[in-house]
Amino acid sequence: MPFDYKKEYPEWYLPPKTPDLVRIPSLHFLAVRGQGDPNRKDGAYQKALEMLYTVAFTLKMSPRAGHHLDGYFDYVVPPLEGLWWQEGRPEVDFSRKEDFHWISLIRLPEFVDRNAFDWAIQEAARKKQRDFSPVEFLAWEEGLCVQCLHLGPYDGEASTLADMEEYALSLGYQTDFGPERFHHEIYLSDARRCRPERLKTVLRHPVRRCGP
Repeated sequence: MPFDYKKEYPEWYLPPKTPDLVRIPSLHFLAVRGQGDPNRKDGAYQKALEMLYTVAFTLKMSPRAGHHLDGYFDYVVPPLEGLWWQEGRPEVDFSRKEDFHWISLIRLPEFVDRNAFDWAIQEAARKKQRDFSPVEFLAWEEGLCVQCLHLGPYDGEASTLADMEEYALSLGYQTDFGPERFHHEIYLSDARRCRPERLKTVLRHPVRRCGP
């Protein structure tokens, strides 16, 4: 059976519908940065996802390409993730999608180092005859967060986020946005094939102890 990160790390990818605290260590990701409305047809966000998935599946299918990666094991490509923020605002305003800055992410298996990443970028560019240089190899430690499973449309996240903030405050924590610390979403559903009311999204906000 392929290794499935969602099943092996349910505390990170399959949280309950009630808020909880979680500490996320340093992990490696494929990442593409951009800004603008993610719903814009053929916009920067859609192009970022195309690049991410192309490189992710180039790595997964490397044995079929005859390329040996040290430590390779068969695995399910982890779910798409997104970091979101708007300049000058501590929290995101979902009504102002054109102001979004974002980093789209797909977690990398542990055997993927920079050499494997560089090979995948070159192989994807060779096969697709396009530039994949916007895709980054990102090491990121998220640290202490409050998280919760949100059911429903993305624009309806406000009530779940309010529950998360109330829970954090009850334990003596407050949200802690800033450089490297963002509104974080993990997409467990394919929005192209799932009705909005049935979407499942993991929401995370960074937190720290209350006080100056």
